[in-house]
This record gives sequence, C-alpha cells and structure tokens, in this order.
Amino acid sequence: MKLFKILTLGLLLTTMVGCEDFLDLQPISEETSGNAYETASQIEAALVGAYESFQSSEYYVWDYLLFQDVRSDNCYAGGDNPEVFQIDNITIPATHSRIFTHWSNLYNAISKANLVIERVSNISDPLLTEARKNQIKGEAIFLRAYHYFTLVKLWGGVPLITNTITSTDADAVNIPRATQETVYAQIIADLELAATLLPETYSNDASINKARATSGAAHALAAKAYAQQPNPDYNAVLSHIQAVETSSANYQLIAYNDLFSGNNYNNAESIIEVQYLGGNEGNYGPQLLLPPSVSGDSWRKFVTPSVDLINAFDTEGDIVRKNASILFESVQWVDEFWGNTQGSVIPFSYKWKNANGFASSDNTYLIRYGDIVLLKAEALNETNQLQAAITEVNRIRSRAELPDLTNAQSNSQQVLRETILKERRLELFQEGQRWDDLARYNTLISTMNNLVEIDLRTGNQVNYNMTDAKKLLPIPQQELDRNPALVQNPL
Repeated sequence: MKLFKILTLGLLLTTMVGCEDFLDLQPISEETSGNAYETASQIEAALVGAYESFQSSEYYVWDYLLFQDVRSDNCYAGGDNPEVFQIDNITIPATHSRIFTHWSNLYNAISKANLVIERVSNISDPLLTEARKNQIKGEAIFLRAYHYFTLVKLWGGVPLITNTITSTDADAVNIPRATQETVYAQIIADLELAATLLPETYSNDASINKARATSGAAHALAAKAYAQQPNPDYNAVLSHIQAVETSSANYQLIAYNDLFSGNNYNNAESIIEVQYLGGNEGNYGPQLLLPPSVSGDSWRKFVTPSVDLINAFDTEGDIVRKNASILFESVQWVDEFWGNTQGSVIPFSYKWKNANGFASSDNTYLIRYGDIVLLKAEALNETNQLQAAITEVNRIRSRAELPDLTNAQSNSQQVLRETILKERRLELFQEGQRWDDLARYNTLISTMNNLVEIDLRTGNQVNYNMTDAKKLLPIPQQELDRNPALVQNPL
C-alpha cells in the first residue's frame, strides 16, 4: 500500500503518512469517543488516510484499466489471469473476486471520508482555523463523491451511506440499494457543496495543488457526473466547466508528449492526480503493463492494445497520441491477437513510462483538462451549439497535430456526436474512460457486438455477446449473502 502525498495549508505535516502509517495511528484508532479526534493533527491524519484510498484500493491503482479499457474495445486482457480474461470477455460472475475487493475497498474509502466529515466541525484545537475546517470538510466531501461516482458507474444503484455506522443491528448494516438517480443526486449535491468550501489553489506548489481536492476538481467532477447520470443535464455541465475554465488555477492544455513523458506530472493540464514517490511509496501498475525493454522482465504483460484501437489511431493518422500512448516490441510469448507466434511484434500500453520493479513514481491523472475540453464539446453539441463544439474538438486535434474537423466529420449533431466519441477514445486511451463513454453515448451494445477481433489460434471472431444486463457489474455474491436487503443486477 502506498502514500497519497497530501500537504495541508497552514499546517504542513512533517511526516508523510502512508497506508501502513495511517493504520498504525493507535492513539487515534483506539481512543474513546470522548477524546478521539480532538486535535488538528488527528483530523489531518484522518484526512491523509482518506486520500490514501486512491493508492490502497486496487481499483484506482490499475484495475480501472481492466474494467474500462479491457472490458471495452480498447484492449485485450493479456497476461495469464483467468479473472482478467472474464473481464475481457464480459463474462463476469457475481463470485468474481475482484468485484468483491473493489466493492469493499470503495466503501471503506467512503467510511474514511464520512468519519472526517462528521468529526471535523467539533474540533476546538486553536491550531485548526475555521477556514481550514471548511477546507478539510470540502476535501472529504469531494472524496466521498468521487468514490460514489465510481460505484454508481460500475454497479448502478448502490447503498447510499453518508454517515459512519456505529451499530451492528440489522437495520443499521443491511442497507438496500438506492436508485441510480438518488446516488447521482447525492454525488452532485456533495460536489456543489465541496466547490464552495474548497480553494482554487492552496499554495504556489503544484505538487500540493494537484494532489488535493480543489474547487476546480469539484466543478470538473460535477460536470462529469451531470453528463453521466441517466438523464444528462448538459447546461449544468457547461456551467461547471465554465467554473473550471475561469479558475485562478489556470488549467491549460500542454503538449501531449509532455503529459505522458513520465517526468512532468503536476502540470498545468492536471486537475487532480495521485502522487507516487517511488520506492516503498511506489505505483505497482506500470510493471504490469510495460514491455520487457522497459520493465526488465520477460513475463507476459496485461492490458494489450487491441487491433481495433491501433486501426483507429492509424485511420485518423494520429501519430502524436499513438506514439505517446503505445510502444511496439517483439516478445517471446505467444499473443493470440498479434501474430500468434513467438517473436511477434505486439503493442504495449505506454502512458506510464517507468516500471521500477513495482515501485514506480509514475502518477495517475484522476481528472485532466483535456477530458474536460472534450466534455465541453459534447455538451455544446448536445445543446445544439455545433460550431462552438467543433472549436473545442479542434483545440484537442491541434494539440495532436491533426487537421481541423472536416465537414464530413461535423455536418450534423449525430455525426459530430460520433466524432467526439472517436476523439475521446484516442485522447483518453489507458486513462480508464472508454466503458463509461460508450455507456453514456448508449453505444455499448452496438460497439461490442460489431467489434471484429480474430482469435488467431482458431481463426474465429470473438463473440462478446453484449447485452443490456452486462452494462453493469453483478453485485458481489459475498455482499448478497451478507446483506439480505440487496437485490442483484440482471444477469
């Protein structure tokens, strides 16, 4: 488990607290309710623990790539893990261990955030100013909203828990699923409140401003939630994006190669990102994806870019983003989609650049401005402002050294809608967006069932048999067994 580097305003934590360190805070975890969380340092430590969930939860480390890029048309499973093959083939049972792990980890993260929200207002330590209390509350509310946004996209309606559970009574712990609409309403309410409590920046240190929730991050996530909910509100999307773009944080598009060079994190395009220091506080995800020449090992890697994805880059002539995102290399294992013989040249997911033996210092963008620019284009198109939408898409294409959209790519709302979806695919590959984008555009079934991917071992086309029921993950069987109030998703 790793460290989410988080510094406070006015009270700089002199010792960075990782997952193990946070869990070792015995004086906090074992104090009585009468004297726990009375000091500034205690609540700051609890907040660090809440942020740390971005590193201790396997979903945020690299499984988001499995459920977004591998489950969709972007990547194959690669590797040798049967449960990852199930994700790739969209045959995920309720007993799949990874969905239980992620369900549990995400609710644990929400519990940490709820604890901070509940306790911070009652602390009377003079070292904790009212301004800092509000910031801490805003940060924790943002974190809760972020995790619920992850949950609702994966499972639909889920139990909505906005307070710490202190009773073991059945009525307290057996909580039924809220509707998707109710969960989204809570997410949006949280983010709109957080935006009023959080500063636009904390200091002149980018590694602080990009590590922590800001008002810009809250507005950006609210825009994404308003678009992703069952009945999108694109006027609200545009309103929140305007707040992002007028922030004193001054978010800007930067050169695409600089985004993914591996040594230019906390840049002007980043809105919020997970901070990895390397070593004991490193990111293990890159070692799982990068080729032998970079990783220094020879076992078969995961999250292999698909033939269809490579064709999409090549059809568009998108050299800049392809080269920044994908590295081709000859390998000694047999890949059933790329050559099916030893020595075949296959592509590797390459937005992370440094493996470092499961201890990489490569960060992960949680939200970046390029995503928001394309979301703005989507919202403008959906509100019949096509020319303005085209302008936003062309900003992204210009950065990728591609020509402006042609009339054939933008001559109607439907055509432009399809163009924006294609642009998002090339811009945001390996950033955990694809499945959500296809779901929001209501094209999951058509995309996956029309996908032509040939298993070279048999010469047969893969049949993904995509259905409405497969859009959401099954509720983990362990949770159904534990909580009789839960109802399973259609299977």
